Amino acid sequence: MEEGKNNSYIRKLAQFWKPLTIFTRQSQKAGFTIMEILVVSIIMLVVILGALAFYSKSNRISVDQQQYAEIQHDVRSAMYFLTRDIRMAGAGLPPEFSLYALEGTNNEDQTVEVKPDRIKIMGNLDEPLNLKIDQYQGSAVTIKVEDGSFEQYPYPLEFYLNKIVLILPNPSSPCRTGEIRQLTHVTWNEGGTNEGFNMSPGLAPDINPPRGLISGSPCQSDDFDGGIVTFVNVKEFWLDLTGKYPGLIPGEKGYVGEPNVLYMTNNGIHFPIAQNIENLQFEYNGDLDDDGQLDGFKPWSDSWTDEEVSRIRQVRIFILGRTPNRFVSVSGKVPNNIFHYRRPPVSDSPASSENDYHRRFLLETTVNVRNLNLNLYNTGLR
Repeated sequence: MEEGKNNSYIRKLAQFWKPLTIFTRQSQKAGFTIMEILVVSIIMLVVILGALAFYSKSNRISVDQQQYAEIQHDVRSAMYFLTRDIRMAGAGLPPEFSLYALEGTNNEDQTVEVKPDRIKIMGNLDEPLNLKIDQYQGSAVTIKVEDGSFEQYPYPLEFYLNKIVLILPNPSSPCRTGEIRQLTHVTWNEGGTNEGFNMSPGLAPDINPPRGLISGSPCQSDDFDGGIVTFVNVKEFWLDLTGKYPGLIPGEKGYVGEPNVLYMTNNGIHFPIAQNIENLQFEYNGDLDDDGQLDGFKPWSDSWTDEEVSRIRQVRIFILGRTPNRFVSVSGKVPNNIFHYRRPPVSDSPASSENDYHRRFLLETTVNVRNLNLNLYNTGLR
């Protein structure tokens, strides 16, 4: 009886192990053929190459977009400085001297294909100051202002030293000759008497105001009595295309000596404000013919008279940025009527006829020269 039970148990155990034994034998004989390995390897290689191609394409697009974002930032930053300062042109100037607020240069020749414009502006742009002259004899190096003048402003006496000032005659006089000088000494008595300035002999060096600040009117020795003395900024915005601008030395007075840099020259010191700029153009609008209507925007003309220049009320600004390197993600041929990859026409500056595959970004805006529009006489308050 007991022996029969044991035999039955052994038979059941053998039936259980039999499939496992067969599976083990088959597994020991299983494997991959060379053809199977080659097929799998080719599939894996195609997947890897596809991933690398996708990464390479994405990386090229990323590099190109980073370049494009950089020139957009450069152009927008440059436009901010230009619009801010041009809007303030003429601040502190009596209406009789508004012809000295700005001056343009159209298509300056730097011996390259692109010919950019320049604009020069003048005004009391940074620190307010408007002091009435008590006595000044034109070419003298001392100037007396009315008693109590310094007390109108919060500047300590040492603040005035080495400042650049504009000295204008009394607007009621026929004189239209001003002077730009540099202050060297301040005189002042407690109680606000005997107030005045001393200046270096000769005009301030390397500072050339718009239109020379001379219109030919005769000036007498007492024409400056009752005139004004004010801090002044003579600013010029210009584009260096070559990095080798004649007469400038890299490292001196702020000049960096690199191509396609936009500068703001303030009282003879050059400040680079943007790079990757390919073209800079200006157009001017005003009632130049004095018929009561604006004439429309035109490039600067050297034939404009002082009276015509004094009627300019708007400036249109064009700034063209260009990527420093070619776009590497461009495929196919660009249509002839698209200027993404070639220099476009800007104002009276012609376009390029060939694609160089550098991407461009053009920004344009119009600025109202607010001080001329309002005919302001700046009293030192803003």
